[in-house]
Amino acid sequence: MHSFALTVKCKSTRGVVAAIAAFLSKQGCNISDSAQYDDFETGNFFMRISFRSETGASIDSLTEAFAQTAQAFEMAFAFHDESQKMKVILMVSRFGHCLNDLLYRWRIGALPIDIVGVISNHMEYQKVVVNHDIPFHYIKVTKDNKAQAEAQQMAIIEDSGAELVVLARYMQVLSDEMCQKMSGRIINIHHSFLPSFKGANPYKQAYQRGVKLIGATAHYVTADLDEGPIIEQDTVRVTHAQSPEDYVSLGRDVEASVLARAVHAHIHHRAFLNGNKTVVFPASPGSYASERMG
Repeated sequence: MHSFALTVKCKSTRGVVAAIAAFLSKQGCNISDSAQYDDFETGNFFMRISFRSETGASIDSLTEAFAQTAQAFEMAFAFHDESQKMKVILMVSRFGHCLNDLLYRWRIGALPIDIVGVISNHMEYQKVVVNHDIPFHYIKVTKDNKAQAEAQQMAIIEDSGAELVVLARYMQVLSDEMCQKMSGRIINIHHSFLPSFKGANPYKQAYQRGVKLIGATAHYVTADLDEGPIIEQDTVRVTHAQSPEDYVSLGRDVEASVLARAVHAHIHHRAFLNGNKTVVFPASPGSYASERMG
């Protein structure tokens, strides 16, 4: 039996769940996992259903057959083939911990994606990437060529068919135009501190202020720098006995883990944009272990 996922977003209305369940039953589909959320503040309804087709249905046939139901409830919906790996472009600068972590998870099958290229404004990780038989694209970025460099990046993204771009510590600010064009399809990772520290050496600043918690935030990229809808966060405790170098090491670990979990949620269609926030449904038991690996 073929496995699919159906994602739905619409206004909260009585009968939505029943209509979806009735449609799938009529199509000879068996539901294996279901999650839903009613946002009372916005009036939005979100749902994700995993199911198996016992009749050999295809994405196209399901989409066509569901159109009438979707129209009745004004749904934004999509069917996804769960056997298809999402095409992903990774972007990195000089900090390689997130890149190496994603490559490792991809290599062992814990992160089921198709990495179709790595873009970098530095050459440090060319050998690592090429050794994984992944195309490496070096695009130098300066103040004078930023627009041209971004045009090259977009050409690579479009030519490769990439559905998601992951900024694995890519340290260049993307233009508003690129953020809007790729809305909901670029994920970034950055450190998180309580209180917040910006500028040079944030870990040193955190150490000097005696911070007890450091962490990381993964979010969708918007024109507002580091303020896009949050997908995943985590923290780790630190003490007065640890050094700034310890902070950096722990920070890298949590950044890599949080980014991997955010990518995992997106590629399995569990993350939904909800204004300035997200709705993220938990992983099903079968995939949770691989998501937490490492």
